[in-house]
Amino acid sequence: MANLNKVMLIGNLTRDPELRYTPKGTAVADISLAINRIWNNEQNVRQEETIFVEVTLWGRQAELAQQYLSKGRSCYIEGRLQMDTWDDKETGKKRNKLKVIGETLQFLPDGKGGQGGGSPQGGQPQGGQHQANRQPPQRSAPPQQGASAAPPADFAEDDDIPF
Repeated sequence: MANLNKVMLIGNLTRDPELRYTPKGTAVADISLAINRIWNNEQNVRQEETIFVEVTLWGRQAELAQQYLSKGRSCYIEGRLQMDTWDDKETGKKRNKLKVIGETLQFLPDGKGGQGGGSPQGGQPQGGQHQANRQPPQRSAPPQQGASAAPPADFAEDDDIPF
């Protein structure tokens, strides 16, 4: 039987990212997202609910989150669900918590006309590349359904392209 563990979230940070390092030096950041759901009920009255989701980011994405994200900032997270289980020291009972392990992080505009995030260049990381438009190098996107892997016959490859 097939299995799938994939989560896609867009929300606003409820607090600044909390960055720490493992004993081996790997960066880990914990963030919390507030995600709003708005709908009309049977009486056509607007309803709204907010859920809060804990997300853990690892490696370079953790460092980027701490550097460029702050409370209130919007972001897109792709990841997987993970169940954490531990023994409660006070009660001795088993406890568990479902959280998201972020595998992809994209910064989103803050809705105020700028990129926000407190970076030195108005939301753009140093070097001028905006992280929101860049996929992480370790993952490649699968080809889109129905798309051909080969270029069209009239495509001429030009070595003078600057990127």
